[in-house]
Amino acid sequence: MGDALRLRTRILHHGADTDPHTGAAAVPVYQVSTFAQKDPVNLGKYEYARGENPTREALEHAIAELEGGVTGVAFASGMAAICSVLLLFQPGDHLLVAEDVYGGTYRALTTIFRRWGLESSFVDATEPEKVAAAVRPNTRALFVETPSNPTLKISDLAAVASIAKEKGLLTIVDNTFMTPYLQRPIDFGFDVVVHSATKFLGGHSDLIAGLVVSRTAEMGERLKFIQRAFGAILGPQDSYLVSRGIKTLAARMEIQQIGAGKIARWLADVSGIRKVYYPGLPEHPGYKIHLRQAAGAGAVVSFELPDGPSAHRFMRSVRLPLLAVSLGGVESILSYPATMSHGSMPREERLARGITDGLVRLSVGLEDPEDLIRDLEQALGK
Repeated sequence: MGDALRLRTRILHHGADTDPHTGAAAVPVYQVSTFAQKDPVNLGKYEYARGENPTREALEHAIAELEGGVTGVAFASGMAAICSVLLLFQPGDHLLVAEDVYGGTYRALTTIFRRWGLESSFVDATEPEKVAAAVRPNTRALFVETPSNPTLKISDLAAVASIAKEKGLLTIVDNTFMTPYLQRPIDFGFDVVVHSATKFLGGHSDLIAGLVVSRTAEMGERLKFIQRAFGAILGPQDSYLVSRGIKTLAARMEIQQIGAGKIARWLADVSGIRKVYYPGLPEHPGYKIHLRQAAGAGAVVSFELPDGPSAHRFMRSVRLPLLAVSLGGVESILSYPATMSHGSMPREERLARGITDGLVRLSVGLEDPEDLIRDLEQALGK
């Protein structure tokens, strides 16, 4: 039903939004492990819940529809999704990865998959010529994240996809910060899109989930095989909660990014703030590219205080945002990348990527931005 309806409408009417068996307004939680068969040879569509579950299937349909892809695959966490995508490759293959990728992705690539024999090197993906120059004979894929976590660097999706097509490489992008409501990388030629659905898609800080969308049916079959064989599936209860969260995605993202824009502009004028990272600010290095490929700047703002002790005092003094790991909830969440999202990255690697001891990341929630600004102001005064 896709192209005739606008995205905000398709969030609610995507073809798997009601239960086909009962007409219920949402596909219910099928909390089962197995399904009765009528015949021992000709098995039905649903056999064993690791392979297929109607609740998970509805979510997988929804995310594929919203991303403009063919196949959606749901996993037990964002990292389960990313690591399952990495299982597409084999020892001796090489991946070219954006240097400022999420710390958990960096950790998986440089430990588990490196020991396994999968090579990876990191490049500044904001400069397409550097990406092209770093491709090796055994490079099989490009993996980028835009905006990146936590410094919100912007990679040109069309330029990266063009390089990959020329070199015969698979393209993978982490679209967690933007969601398909604001950015659809498949439209720019990307092959695989991954999400930590724990964040904005779920939206309520009450679940852990990962989603993957493929551009083609062939790639979708490969990913579904890995999902069934490796078994890192998303359970039915969490599948239901992500589906429910997606229903309010448009409303939440609109309100949250309005608040983030106001806070980013306020922070840009505060003395003592060394730098503000937000792609909605005209002075952001990737501002023009981001506006070309996304429908908004999102709800995450990072900013740098003079040093670690200053950042620590500030974070201990805020009252409204949660001081916590994660982002994308209805409540504002303040995180410290040095010990949280990028705590597993060696200090020298972290500093080389601009993730200093003074950097903090704010995921703006649904609170009134004026209240948040007053709270940040009093905390900065400490």
